[in-house]
Amino acid sequence: MAYSITLVDDDQNITTSVSMALKAEGFNVNVYNDGRSGLEGIQKSIPDLAILDVKMPHMDGIELIQELRKNYRFPIIFLTSKSDEIDEIVGLRMGADDYITKPFSQRLLMERIRVLLRRKMLSEGAEITDEVNIITRGSLKLDESKHTCTWNGEPITLTVSEYLLLKALVEHTGHIKTRNQLIDSAYGNGVYVDDRTIDSHIKRMRRKFKDCDKNFSYIETIYGIGYKYKDDI
Repeated sequence: MAYSITLVDDDQNITTSVSMALKAEGFNVNVYNDGRSGLEGIQKSIPDLAILDVKMPHMDGIELIQELRKNYRFPIIFLTSKSDEIDEIVGLRMGADDYITKPFSQRLLMERIRVLLRRKMLSEGAEITDEVNIITRGSLKLDESKHTCTWNGEPITLTVSEYLLLKALVEHTGHIKTRNQLIDSAYGNGVYVDDRTIDSHIKRMRRKFKDCDKNFSYIETIYGIGYKYKDDI
């Protein structure tokens, strides 16, 4: 059975292009152009995943997710034309599973949708028979089949963007990754993202690891260049 996706955005160019891409991938798609109609539509037909714009008439994305999270736990991706870190943090704290800044590549959006639907299946107890691929760096483990992360056996909850950034760093431990290289890893080639967005992702990742282990210091800033994941400390 095809997954159902609800897209709520007041930009007709976005809704047209994204809905066409989703349908081409075999998804069932419901489209709404403001937060209020999106809420009413979701209440009538609960999707497997929702994609929400942050700035919309009648009810914005933050208000909409607050209402949705009272009753529903399906994955939610935020779309926004803003690069404001405050909006991003608020959205994630309200319960968004990922956050994509416009403009974005549809290929990358599809990848993130598949990752979140895969996590949803696993949380519901579904069996996935793909070959397990574990990336291990000391106390860190990344499970590629589940897109999950653990540190000393403790789960670290990462957004898809954070997971992709961390994977890019740990695949080449000790090597410096420039911000542009990290942008390509998390957002795809040809997509403009402000350097500050990468810095915000790294800052949140460090905070999550330090919440688990106060001595965590493996993600190193190389000032003026980018970041690297240390071989040893």
